[in-house]
Amino acid sequence: MIIISPQMAHITFFGFLTAAAVLLALVEIQAEGGHGWGENFPTWRVSNWLTRLLWGKRPVTGYHLYLNLFVLVLLHFPFAAGFARWSGRLEFRVFAFLVMFWLLEDFLWFVLNPAFGLHRFKREVVWWHAKNWWGFMPADYWVAAPLGAWLYWMSLRGAG
Repeated sequence: MIIISPQMAHITFFGFLTAAAVLLALVEIQAEGGHGWGENFPTWRVSNWLTRLLWGKRPVTGYHLYLNLFVLVLLHFPFAAGFARWSGRLEFRVFAFLVMFWLLEDFLWFVLNPAFGLHRFKREVVWWHAKNWWGFMPADYWVAAPLGAWLYWMSLRGAG
């Protein structure tokens, strides 16, 4: 096993997080174009009290559900393959990555998308976030940023 400094571990974590978010944002831009939230995808959509509780006021789509589950399973591959021994601390790190990944990937979808850009990152334009928009960004971002930071901090606390 290669031992790296704590500073290098942070740089590696956030570097991989950023690279993965950029790449998936670009994939989704290719698939969705200027139509976010799988608007033109041939997928099922569900909206009820439970989906609104878990996903905000957007409908849950088959595309988004399965993509989220795919990323979650993929992040656990190192444990399943025996590359890393599971621990609560590392599970916090996995979920920190997951939360921060989706936050960054979603934002980069707007930044990198020629049909949007930052100038169109507004409640009036982004219908799938409009009902949950606080101030200058979606409510999800206000929740995910501190949650991701807390999960990452918890992953640094002690052994286990």
